[in-house]
Amino acid sequence: MNTFLELELPAPVADGIVLVLVLLGAILCLSAAVGLLHFRDVPSRLHAATKPQVLGLLLICLAIAVSQRTVGAILLGVVIVIPVILLQFATAPLSAHMVGRQAYRNGSIQAHSLVADEYAESKQTPPAAG
Repeated sequence: MNTFLELELPAPVADGIVLVLVLLGAILCLSAAVGLLHFRDVPSRLHAATKPQVLGLLLICLAIAVSQRTVGAILLGVVIVIPVILLQFATAPLSAHMVGRQAYRNGSIQAHSLVADEYAESKQTPPAAG
């Protein structure tokens, strides 16, 4: 008697899903690379580097899981790739924030292009700092 975990996706269906997921993930990763080359300012480059790159990796990881074909193996594949996805979701925005903050402090970001400047007073020297 087959259990739910032993159900198997037909090979053409699984291959089609994997093909679409990998293709979409590759297009997103390519758009991130093109965005890094195309945009001129730091915030735009950081946005292009983090958003589509992380989503592209998510789609490729899901394709890896679906390529296993049985429901049990797909669930195991999802469990295996979850730490990779969570690590990317945690580190990509954090590193982009740190790079953007340092670019702001270095003066690499043009102040007139900012909608809100929450760090404006941090650039001023405190009264007793010399």
